[in-house]
Amino acid sequence: MYKSFLIKYGEIAIKGKNRYLFEEALVSRIKYALREAEGEFRVRRLQGRIYVDALGEYDYDEVMDALSHVFGIVGICPVVLTEDKGFEALSQDVIDYMDRVYPDKNITFKVNARRARKNYPMNSMELNAALGEKILEAFPEIKVDVHQPDVLLCVEIREEINIYSLEVKGAGGMPVGTNGRAMLLLSGGIDSPVAGYMIAKRGVEVDAVYFHAPPYTSERAKQKVVDLAKIVAKYSGPIRLHVVNFTDIQLYIYEKCPHEELTIIMRRYMMKIAEYFARKNHCLGLITGESIGQVASQTMQSLAATNAVCTLPVYRPLIGFDKNEIIEISEKIGAYDTSILPFEDCCTIFVAKHPVTKPNIQVIEKSELKLSEKIEELVKTAIETTEVITAE
Repeated sequence: MYKSFLIKYGEIAIKGKNRYLFEEALVSRIKYALREAEGEFRVRRLQGRIYVDALGEYDYDEVMDALSHVFGIVGICPVVLTEDKGFEALSQDVIDYMDRVYPDKNITFKVNARRARKNYPMNSMELNAALGEKILEAFPEIKVDVHQPDVLLCVEIREEINIYSLEVKGAGGMPVGTNGRAMLLLSGGIDSPVAGYMIAKRGVEVDAVYFHAPPYTSERAKQKVVDLAKIVAKYSGPIRLHVVNFTDIQLYIYEKCPHEELTIIMRRYMMKIAEYFARKNHCLGLITGESIGQVASQTMQSLAATNAVCTLPVYRPLIGFDKNEIIEISEKIGAYDTSILPFEDCCTIFVAKHPVTKPNIQVIEKSELKLSEKIEELVKTAIETTEVITAE
């Protein structure tokens, strides 16, 4: 019965004179999300509202799923839109709506009318009372409950009258593309996909870099990361995933540097390479899934040591989260089952038995002097042979 969906947004409403830019970005993201949905749709912006109109047959569940992945939407309301033909016509439309949507009339309700068009002859309080009376006359078994109703029937008097009672929670946040672009260091673990999701939720477009170490890591491990990028891309839009062959760099560091410093030094070179691609792609920062104290490479001292090689800011949205909180978000976005597949990444393969937990940056830099000019050649080769995969 629904031919339209009312899209509610949150933070966009307080953007003042720039509000239209955010609304247009949200319209663009909605159109993108619906590109593969069955049917033809029109997305329109009208009087502080955004509507999605189905122009023919469509799959309701498919559309609701697509819209639920769009950042910037706080609520999705299947809505009946009708012309203003007077109160009697409106009351009949409301009665028809209640009859179709709620075949079981053993419910309580409350009318929440809003007169956005002030030239309508009845005010909001009068509409509440009059429409409530009409519903009770049509369905005597339905009861009124103004405090905790089973059904909150919303009637908005606009150029088109909006009738709806269902609101599905949206993804929230800001429309992707309104806050620049950043480069995500994506591994096959639980944390980094969640970090990418959380930064995208604030309107940031996301690219990603993955450090592959064949033959120590398998093609299945690489595919796992591609799959994770696709999961994040459901929310963020297309992700350019840079697959860097990191094997020779890791083996050389393993050969030349103290083993307790391996993780930190390898991480520093990952950050350098990630920053190279970030600048190439006009990114404004790096994103990692690090959380303070979770592992040896995520102590305050270790984070300072890896930050020292970067000139771009490093965003760590999970920095104060514990593992259970991260897992909860991973499950919510559908990444957890993929993240726990038993295909190890290069970080776990080359981890030291007793890694340093409080590295001194000067000591780390001194150890890196042993790598000589050869490490720069290896980095150059890794960059030149990087494979770029579009995940969407």
